[in-house]
Amino acid sequence: MDYKNFIKSLDLPKGYAAPAELSYEGIVARALNRADLVADVNGINSSLAVIQRTRGGDWPSGPISEEFDYVDLVWHELEFRENYSYSYAVYDAADEYLGCCYFYPMGRRTPLDANLVQHDVDVSWWVTEDAYQRGYYTKLYLALVQWIADAFPFKNPYFSNREIPIA
Repeated sequence: MDYKNFIKSLDLPKGYAAPAELSYEGIVARALNRADLVADVNGINSSLAVIQRTRGGDWPSGPISEEFDYVDLVWHELEFRENYSYSYAVYDAADEYLGCCYFYPMGRRTPLDANLVQHDVDVSWWVTEDAYQRGYYTKLYLALVQWIADAFPFKNPYFSNREIPIA
């Protein structure tokens, strides 16, 4: 069967509400929203190369504007509220913006195939160039592994980043 045009909905227990905030060893992830606009735009635009190298995919294809990102952030808020996907802005203990992480339905970011259809969530993340240099790319990956085990109902996550740290 050709799955590439399908998106597999997240399989969530009835009444499930994703946590609005997660924490792990000095990293705090909060549901991505409009309040993150300036930090998000600056973080993306200053880190295009590291995002493309580590996360992969076709986003971002270049610098983004505040107007574009505002619409994107509102869209992420809506998806979070509707339990379609979950996006988080990530900060350190001093409230410095580090990047973002995403829990998407399978097939949305990575085209489905016979091997990927067994997974229940597509997990990806990115950090700013500065955060990458300080080891937060790997630390956020470890946080994601822990958060999936502790706070989400996912049993078979697929980490879709191009660069997956060895834990």
